[in-house]
Amino acid sequence: QRKGIGIGGMGDPLYVLRLEPETRRVVVGPKAALGRESLNVHEVNWLGDGPLRAKVHRVEVKIRSMFKPVAATLFGTGDDTAAVTFDAPQNGVAPGQACVFYQGDRVLGGGWIAR
Repeated sequence: QRKGIGIGGMGDPLYVLRLEPETRRVVVGPKAALGRESLNVHEVNWLGDGPLRAKVHRVEVKIRSMFKPVAATLFGTGDDTAAVTFDAPQNGVAPGQACVFYQGDRVLGGGWIAR
């Protein structure tokens, strides 16, 4: 995945953009298409004050353990759901991966990236 796959007769490698198990499809595209501007999170565990429903928060978000936190806007959408909009598109966003929300040194909560 880091180097791309050499299929499709194109000069540049292609990358897996998403899996569609119900139709047995693997959707591929150029590296530029990997960036995601937003994501939804479910099974969120809120720390401290509880759910942030209907509130907008400036946060840093970590979507992979070895990635640095990135600036984003967090929207609490329910007791255990949230939406995240990144300031800049992010690679490496994958359903089932953890997503953790920070404000400075404080962990607000985290959950699982939804499809």
